[in-house]
Amino acid sequence: MERAAEILCAGGTVAFPTETVYGLGVDALDAVAVAKIFAAKQRPGWDPLIVHVSDQAMLDRVAEIPPEFSARVGKLIEAFWPGPLTLLLPKTSAVPDAVTAGRPLVGVRMPGHPVALELIKAAEVPVAAPSANRFGRTSPTTAAHVLEDLDGRIDAVLHGGATRVGIESTVLDVLKTPMVIYRPGAVTLSMIEEATGEAVEVFLSSGNTAEGAPESLPSPGVGLRHYAPRARLELVYVAAHGDLRHSLHAAIEKAQEAEEKVGVILPEEWDASYAEETFGCGEWGDDDAFARRIFAGLRWLDGRDVAVIICPVPSGDGVAVALRDRLEKAARKQG
Repeated sequence: MERAAEILCAGGTVAFPTETVYGLGVDALDAVAVAKIFAAKQRPGWDPLIVHVSDQAMLDRVAEIPPEFSARVGKLIEAFWPGPLTLLLPKTSAVPDAVTAGRPLVGVRMPGHPVALELIKAAEVPVAAPSANRFGRTSPTTAAHVLEDLDGRIDAVLHGGATRVGIESTVLDVLKTPMVIYRPGAVTLSMIEEATGEAVEVFLSSGNTAEGAPESLPSPGVGLRHYAPRARLELVYVAAHGDLRHSLHAAIEKAQEAEEKVGVILPEEWDASYAEETFGCGEWGDDDAFARRIFAGLRWLDGRDVAVIICPVPSGDGVAVALRDRLEKAARKQG
């Protein structure tokens, strides 16, 4: 921990665990260090970063809360920090423009992982940290995943085991009324409405493809092909007539007829023993378990050199909304 904090303070890059996914961190107030994130991830400069803080004093260094929104923000912080909720707030002049891609708002959160919090406290600087993977690729939920993408491109990885949430934080614009969720996550719309007593909407993307116009992207991961495995990802929804298991089996058989090596994200109680490679996602209907395992499953099946990954898509509200968001972005065609 001490060595990792020293690297951050010296302008270096450190991957570290949060409760959501592993992040690639630098001193958020050091423009030269921030540039190293974009270089290591091969991330375009128009995609903003999220800043991680450990206390109120650090939050005040990076964001200004307009007085008329202080009560709203206070309720959200009390209910969900530390935790997987990112708030979009007006940035202070101390935050380099590269962090926000020139936008006036900065995404800020307090991570709910003891290793992440201890690192930020030890470094005594706010830490800008997107997911610790190559841009657009499947997010990392273990230190080994980080090294698959970034070994030799960053200074250190702080090992903290597998992450417990497994998908990135909810991103919320608190300055709009109703408030707007730009990226759904484990903190759901209903949870936010219950905590604040106010209405919340979910941002609907314009359907931009992989090269969507940067000016239309108000938050990390919006309107992009993101979270993608190397294999082609095919999603299976509940058919108008019939059940999801039947649809999943039909998709497997179709891919096999094309003589493609098939990988399947498979609920533990479903049978697909005739598929070449399967990865268990837990009991169907347990969306939290699905979220914890989905990125690991996509990476594992990629490692089995499958040509296509077939994945059932959870329906319903809550975390299922975030899962559909990640899977649909991952399945988008390039170009």
